[in-house]
Amino acid sequence: MPANSRHKHLAEAIASTVCDDFADYNQEFRAITRRALVRFENRDWKGSQRDAVERIELYDIIVKRTAVELKHRLGHLCKNKTLWAEIKAYFAEKIRRFPDPEFYKTFFSSITRYLFDTVGVDMTVEFLAVDFEPAPRHVESPKTRTYRLRTTEETLFGEILNHSAFATPFCKFNDDIQFITKEFNAYRNNGDFSGEIIRVEIMNPVFHQLTRAYLVGRLVGTHNTVPLIISLVNGPKGIAVDAVMMAESEAGMLFSFTRSYFHVDLEQVADSVAFLRLIMPEKSAGELYTVLGRAKQGKTVRYRNLLDHLKKSSDQFVHAPGDKGLVMVVFTLPSYDIVIKIIRDHFAPPKTSSRQDVLHKYQLVFKHDRAGRLIDAQEFRRLTFESSRFSQALLDELTKEATESVKIQGDKVILKHCYIERRLTPLNLYLQTANYLNAQKVVYDYGQAIRDLALSNIFPGDLLIKNFGVTRYGRIIFYDYDELCMVTDCNFREMPVAQTIEDEMRAETWFYVGENDVFPEQFISFLGFDRELEAFFMEWHSDIMTARYWRDLQNQHRLGQVLDVLPYHRYPGTHRQD
Repeated sequence: MPANSRHKHLAEAIASTVCDDFADYNQEFRAITRRALVRFENRDWKGSQRDAVERIELYDIIVKRTAVELKHRLGHLCKNKTLWAEIKAYFAEKIRRFPDPEFYKTFFSSITRYLFDTVGVDMTVEFLAVDFEPAPRHVESPKTRTYRLRTTEETLFGEILNHSAFATPFCKFNDDIQFITKEFNAYRNNGDFSGEIIRVEIMNPVFHQLTRAYLVGRLVGTHNTVPLIISLVNGPKGIAVDAVMMAESEAGMLFSFTRSYFHVDLEQVADSVAFLRLIMPEKSAGELYTVLGRAKQGKTVRYRNLLDHLKKSSDQFVHAPGDKGLVMVVFTLPSYDIVIKIIRDHFAPPKTSSRQDVLHKYQLVFKHDRAGRLIDAQEFRRLTFESSRFSQALLDELTKEATESVKIQGDKVILKHCYIERRLTPLNLYLQTANYLNAQKVVYDYGQAIRDLALSNIFPGDLLIKNFGVTRYGRIIFYDYDELCMVTDCNFREMPVAQTIEDEMRAETWFYVGENDVFPEQFISFLGFDRELEAFFMEWHSDIMTARYWRDLQNQHRLGQVLDVLPYHRYPGTHRQD
């Protein structure tokens, strides 16, 4: 604690203001989050979508409001680093025993970065990402309900459903219990769970994600522990179980970086992240913070992990595998599973979009339902790295083609603006080495990815397979956003029939094409599949190549329908509830 400072009282007051403003933000964040229960019970899916956007926008609104207030209040002292070092010290002491103190530190650093336009990390006026304490490795599950197998498995699962405490009743309670029991036995017979049930731990708050609610926990047995996630749907007749997930891969798909953030009101987020990592050990803490809606904290943890990895490694950033992009310079560290994207200064033909257009598209994806098919691109500003960690070829391209986003200063590379994403295998590269069975699987899922995006009112724009990636689960994800648009903004047309031989023989288009016109019949010619894979794709997805398919979806979106895109195989009986 600083002593004998002539700014002591001012520093204490500002520290308290920042602390209080974050508490206000957190309170409002949780208030929006708690609406999810009422939205679910009332089947207000449009309200859920509005809440998702409002909650995402809230952080930047509060940071800017606080920073502007402090700038006015401090006047000429606004950028006095000696004062801010004192403020930081008082602030650190004040939050020491608070729940999730790392959230407060991130908020403080967001404000000082806004005021000082900090490049890299300034130890004087912000908390170092590398100094943040990670989430605890173990947790005693203080915020879970515990159930023990006293008589039958049906009774156990009935207790779990009974305690979910919705105002809306279950419409087929006994059927749901039988379904959960049947699914449990199927997982056990498949080898995902062995031995007998010792206990089930369910996290106290219900997890909400747009149209679904989830009971999230783990099933502890005599031989192993597995996730236990029960998905619930609310239909006209009431609530019903939609699916049961007990495989780690299924839990990972639900808590994916490609899906919308959960709305779940957690008292202590770090403890919850630690618990979730017990059932999904491959998930990073940063990814879980993000999917729980704490996107800024997820960014902080991701940056901390990257800096930590750079200290322990020696390889260089190099161009990422895949075709060279016309809009982005994309590079990666071979030993680390991320890519960094930098917007080019100029886009080569046929691209006609501007830098501002690209920024807008990434903001759209950030706030939109990603439907499990759009990668979560985290936006960073003013990051610094040692130039020795960049290959010469990459440095040459950055300094020639990305001067608006990159600056070389001595032995430092300053990324003034960039996006960081999880690294995926480009689909076109994957198909070059995949056996035919795996190639069929990803080609089928490529078509399903286009469908899922369309259900969320997203048209990728550029369907070239180089713009799609393959996850470790073999799932297809879209990651090139510069041509992305809303399905409802497109004009889907059939190809006109040539009226004369001269029209048919012309190399150029002989009919008028408007700015938003799209001709789905032409899609297949851009995909680049070999003959066998093309035939396989058309067997399953030929309707995507028709304007009628897209116009039907447009009508549903324009009528205000919220269309489901689920990360699991649903319980067949629940379609009656929709």
